Amino acid sequence: MTEHIIMALASLIALILAVTTHEAAHGFMAKMFGDRTAEMMGRMTFNPLSHVDLVGTILLPGILYLTNAPFLFGYAKPVPVNFSNLRPRRLGEILVAFAGPGVNFLLAFVAALLLHINPTQETFGNDVLVRSIMINIVLGVFNLLPILPLDGGRILNGLLPRQLSEQYSRSEAYGMFILFGLLFLPSLIGFNLLATIMKPAVNLVVQGVLGAAGIH
Repeated sequence: MTEHIIMALASLIALILAVTTHEAAHGFMAKMFGDRTAEMMGRMTFNPLSHVDLVGTILLPGILYLTNAPFLFGYAKPVPVNFSNLRPRRLGEILVAFAGPGVNFLLAFVAALLLHINPTQETFGNDVLVRSIMINIVLGVFNLLPILPLDGGRILNGLLPRQLSEQYSRSEAYGMFILFGLLFLPSLIGFNLLATIMKPAVNLVVQGVLGAAGIH
């Protein structure tokens, strides 16, 4: 029981760090391309209290953890970005969107590197590092799904020709329904479509991160 609580706490700490850094990265990249909306609203910060969302950061991961879901992830309050302020607009939109998943993959690599330096010591810190690797990778891969309003949808929207981009952007109104449908579909049909889509990509990134950190 104690071990279960320790792992749950390690997962929560790793998740809060992951989503906080993810959102802050969007704000910092947006400022680099000329939009200071996040900064003016006090959201360009690594303070978790500015980003934590009760449902996305606490309740959703808790439900996934308690139901032994194959992946543990969550989300924070999105950092506000005024895309019309970005210069150049399209490149800015793509890189602002990629900044979140990109920093998650970087955090996973740093955690793996620290674990490689001190692999055998059984401490709570190492538990957090182990959880950080998987949570950051899952969060990064999940956000790269080409569904608006996820970062992958933003990237795709920035890459599409203008006419297709305008049509695709209309799908954002239904994006959250699609995502929650993917999350809770397994309990209805007994088939986890989201895990089937994400698992190969997650495994590939895990292998790449561990290999780059010297863990074989």
